[in-house]
Amino acid sequence: MKLRHKVLAGIALFTVAGLGSLAITLSHNTICEKAPTVSEDQPLMQAIVYRCYGPPDVLQLEKIEKPTPAETQVLVKIRAASVNPLDWHYMRGSPYFMRLGSGIGAPVKSRFGVDFAGTVESVGGKVTRFKPGDAVFGGGAGAFAEYIVIDEGRALARKPDTVSFEQAASVPIAGVSALQALRDTGRIRPGMRVLVNGASGGVGTFAVQIAKSFGAEVTGVCSTRNIELVRSLGADHVVDYTRQDYTRSAQQYDLIIDNVGNHSPLANRRALTPNGVLVMVGGPGGNWIGPLERPLQALLLSPFVDQEFALFLAELKPQDLALLGDLMQSGKLTPVIDSRYSLDQVAAAIRYSEQGRARGKIVITVD
Repeated sequence: MKLRHKVLAGIALFTVAGLGSLAITLSHNTICEKAPTVSEDQPLMQAIVYRCYGPPDVLQLEKIEKPTPAETQVLVKIRAASVNPLDWHYMRGSPYFMRLGSGIGAPVKSRFGVDFAGTVESVGGKVTRFKPGDAVFGGGAGAFAEYIVIDEGRALARKPDTVSFEQAASVPIAGVSALQALRDTGRIRPGMRVLVNGASGGVGTFAVQIAKSFGAEVTGVCSTRNIELVRSLGADHVVDYTRQDYTRSAQQYDLIIDNVGNHSPLANRRALTPNGVLVMVGGPGGNWIGPLERPLQALLLSPFVDQEFALFLAELKPQDLALLGDLMQSGKLTPVIDSRYSLDQVAAAIRYSEQGRARGKIVITVD
């Protein structure tokens, strides 16, 4: 064997061994640690925590130290929270590459949940936007609990008087995802033909209503049992995916918001106008390549087509929460709540969410 071939073989072997070691490291789950002892002499609260990756059984309701706001922070007494797919992805540490940020072997942060709504209990000395008694909603780490602290400049906004705490708690991640996918990535304009795949889900129910508020002609894709729900949200047309494949119809759209990922970018291209945009919000599951399959296909296809394929990740911003609050206040946006669970039933709520059958949002009520 020539020296060059030996070197290439060595590099290949080293690469395979390195990738194998990385795969084993990322996929390894450590044993759950026991809850630390907390002193009853300090203020405590109830919260959902997880100290290892796994199924919903790893979620535990425990007494932990009640947080105290720093100078620029707000302490919120939580009245309601809501479940997102993001929650159970973090719970399982899946897809595994997420663990590069969330923790290898076990989560770095044990608190759980993001979306919340509640009442400001106290504020730090430098806080100017909020005061005790304000009703607020937003997103922050550890929302499945009785209290949360969050910086006043982060994802926090005043709750509209016309909506309940449960409705407001259902908005942050799903509502902001729908808004930014339509407005920022999809560049929605009045008169555009917009299709929302997965129109009855968390992001989908918001996307249909927000697209209508922008003056678009909206088509929602859902199952038979959800047709009337999607129509009630304002959709101009509804496609029952159990009877019709929108990617094989003669109808074409200027913008497709895909919350499901059950069609490839190439299939979606058939349903796009020549200069249309596909925004991929959701995708197939899987611990490894599953979530990346559609984006990789889009990346390979993009140089050869005129349409735009965009992978989308939302960013919680206070100004977008405020805009969604205005839409709710005006009656243009009404959150859809599928079911309600108590704080000690979060594991059951996550199990239900993982089934992918929820109509709208799953809410956690906090007494």
